[in-house]
Amino acid sequence: MRRGFDGLALQVQETLKRDPHSGHLFVFRGRRGHLIKVLWYDGQGMCLFSKRLERGRFLWPSPAEGAVTISPAQLGYLLEGIDWRMPQRTWRPTAAG
Repeated sequence: MRRGFDGLALQVQETLKRDPHSGHLFVFRGRRGHLIKVLWYDGQGMCLFSKRLERGRFLWPSPAEGAVTISPAQLGYLLEGIDWRMPQRTWRPTAAG
């Protein structure tokens, strides 16, 4: 997960054969499963969002051809760390710090 804007955009273009400037969200997960990055072009420039779970892992759909299309609801579950196959929170912090 060391790649930034350019590296992820190149991966979208070369590996997935998609246009990184299409306005679609491209979500990448780290090997250990606790970190994701979302690449998005908003019409003015690239945006890169990242999220790390303190506990648990992001549940990832198995790719059929290198890319998986998910619904907005499934993306919401994924970003919340909820199992999109059986929606319920996996863990919630009780106190900060």
